[in-house]
Amino acid sequence: MSLYKPYPAYKDSGIEWIGRVPDHWDIARIKRTAQIATDRCNVIPAGSPYIGLEDVESCSGQYKPTTTTSRHSEDSTVGLFRAGDVLYGKLRPYLRKCITGPTDGACSTEFLVLKPASVSPAWLQNWLLTHDVTQQIEAGCDGAKMPRADWEHVGSIHIPIPEKTEQDFILAALDRETARIDALIAKKTEFIELLAKKRQALITHAVTKGLNPKAKMKDSGVEWIGDVPAHWQIRRVATLFREAIRPGDPDLPILSISIHDGITDDELAPEDRDRRVSQIEDRTKYKRVAPGDLAYNMMRAWQGAFGAVTVDGLVSPAYVVAEPADDFRTAYIEHLLRTSSAIEEMRRYSRGIADFRMRLYWDYFRDLKVCLPPEDEQNAILDLISAETRRIDLLTVKTQYSIDLLKERRSAFITAAVTGQIDLREVA
Repeated sequence: MSLYKPYPAYKDSGIEWIGRVPDHWDIARIKRTAQIATDRCNVIPAGSPYIGLEDVESCSGQYKPTTTTSRHSEDSTVGLFRAGDVLYGKLRPYLRKCITGPTDGACSTEFLVLKPASVSPAWLQNWLLTHDVTQQIEAGCDGAKMPRADWEHVGSIHIPIPEKTEQDFILAALDRETARIDALIAKKTEFIELLAKKRQALITHAVTKGLNPKAKMKDSGVEWIGDVPAHWQIRRVATLFREAIRPGDPDLPILSISIHDGITDDELAPEDRDRRVSQIEDRTKYKRVAPGDLAYNMMRAWQGAFGAVTVDGLVSPAYVVAEPADDFRTAYIEHLLRTSSAIEEMRRYSRGIADFRMRLYWDYFRDLKVCLPPEDEQNAILDLISAETRRIDLLTVKTQYSIDLLKERRSAFITAAVTGQIDLREVA
């Protein structure tokens, strides 16, 4: 942004949090530049895209409209918008979800549908996505856990307005610069996805084929495992673990299991927990786990929600806890059960009429067959996985950090443009 020049002259906007703006710009409340649309219907019009909050990326103004409308029953209410309307996510405005409708369509009623009049839709969208505007909107929201913005407050917020031709020049320059930044972000995101695939492929090969490429192989007799080194055992889970139901200890931390990272080593802070999960006040109702245990979330086992326990703690009463009945490394079994083929097998063993109701009960899990190398090989495999995943994870963190910096630059550039801190008229 240092390459761009400021405007020749500025004036005080009269709004403390906006500060000064180019002296030929106007300042008006959003409700003077746009109208609120309240059209609703119970059935999504045939062929119309539906846009939900989950379809919109935070902060970027980008989205991927879904083609699935079956999530709405005939008595569900949806909002309607026209091409050029600005959709602002009123639920949890700190997520900064705001897009311009490219066509006519239907949307969640958690959007405010705004019809710009004296400003370009893209100008209003970019203004609503700025951090300072988000803070102003949040300040007027009701509800601590589920804050919602309303039109009365959003409409009262001021917006700087250059004349229409200048808006077009600025927006053209914004499109070019943000497209360049977005292309860099896409490449780096693709690299992170490749690293994740490489990480999983490495783990899958190590826990099912071992580390010796010259090892004699045999048919495991288990379809999801395939061939394994000839000296490895095939064991039922019931011969390795027994279910453990221990009363909770109120002095121990409550641990959680993620489908991505396994089980935590400590209790998560309230702000880091899934917003849909609330803790039980009486900790004695939780299940106690000990190092060496295997714990899994019954409802998400088919997604890989397994964890090898490394500390004393508590887990949800809805989790299954299994303690070792033999000598082996539980961490090895965790890695094996989190492979894509094992997860698919877990789905087969789970019971339920729909994905969100699927549960893997102990009586079914105990019949699952797994492969098990000798303990020295388990240790070698775990050492390799630890070293290689540490290297891959470090690359991932560095790449994600560079993506975050690019996103910050993108956001700062948009803010500087729509507040007149930089003059883009000659570079568009």
